[in-house]
Amino acid sequence: MQRTDKHSIITSEYAVYFNTLAFQALNEHLKKIAYSKIFILVDENTKRHCLPLFFQAVSGSKSMQIIEIVSGEANKNISTCLNVWNTLSDFDADRKSLLINLGGGVITDLGGFVASTFKRGIKFINIPSTLLAMVDASVGGKTGVDLGALKNQIGVINQPEMVLIVTDFLSTLEPRQLQSGFAEMLKHGLILDPQYWKILNKVSDFNGLDESIHKSVQIKNHVVMKDPTELNLRKVLNFGHTLGHAIESYFLDSESHELLLHGEAIAIGMVMEAYLSYKLTGLPENELTEITTSFVGRYGKVEFLNDDIKQILSLLKFDKKNSHGNINFVLLETIGSPKIDVRVPENLLVEAFAYYAEQ
Repeated sequence: MQRTDKHSIITSEYAVYFNTLAFQALNEHLKKIAYSKIFILVDENTKRHCLPLFFQAVSGSKSMQIIEIVSGEANKNISTCLNVWNTLSDFDADRKSLLINLGGGVITDLGGFVASTFKRGIKFINIPSTLLAMVDASVGGKTGVDLGALKNQIGVINQPEMVLIVTDFLSTLEPRQLQSGFAEMLKHGLILDPQYWKILNKVSDFNGLDESIHKSVQIKNHVVMKDPTELNLRKVLNFGHTLGHAIESYFLDSESHELLLHGEAIAIGMVMEAYLSYKLTGLPENELTEITTSFVGRYGKVEFLNDDIKQILSLLKFDKKNSHGNINFVLLETIGSPKIDVRVPENLLVEAFAYYAEQ
């Protein structure tokens, strides 16, 4: 069950606290729970830009042990996990220790996985520092790492003790990172809230996003609490991600293409999967046009050569929603009304790339 008020979202599994209440909740939690040791996982960016605010706001934080990893999706792997596990062991972490993950989606995904598996599980807290992590990666309990270039192939679902969303951290981000996170917010509107979708499409800059961030977290938590282990409803959160993740993985492993951020790849995936929705699940043509215009207008376009398309489609077999050899998509019947487990013929996948190229 989920309870929300103007500031906090409290579920049966964990709590999400915002801004002034966030560090207050953390300080109260640390007074109440006698952790044997407390570790903070950061990368070089959050160590420089976010850790000073954390130290200023959290009692006793100067005595916490800092563990630093290298930023970037390319480092979200088992090798990095091994380094963090070894560091925890070297500093005598035990099952009563706490890991605080201060950073973007790589930090919260990897840190949650490290904590969930070290000594069969220690407690962890997520403090997302990017817009993407605030509205997506840090909430819902999905933890894990990539397998080579294949996204999130290794991991477990395990909820944090709490999530602290402090929007002051967003001032440290460049516009491209904010746009990446905004793609997930737009997705929340597309799958469950047409009015929210329309509101977000009027956003021209990223000042004053607090209310929308709170709304996106509410939407995601609503879905997660109804289906924590992604048996049915939670799959709707993957709209745009079947093709989007394959595109992201391909660009991550390519030496001839510039790296795409997660939200940039998912934006492309949402345009293509909206086209598939138009062809297969009855999405009205005017809504397809509305979706396409929104994403292409905000994110521009990426050129795909025929060989790119062939290799991207070959990666679809690794999608986590697949079962019994079938590639399953989340498509839209209308904006706000998704349909899960839709099989898509390969010729339509090629058509979707052609549709995107024509825009």
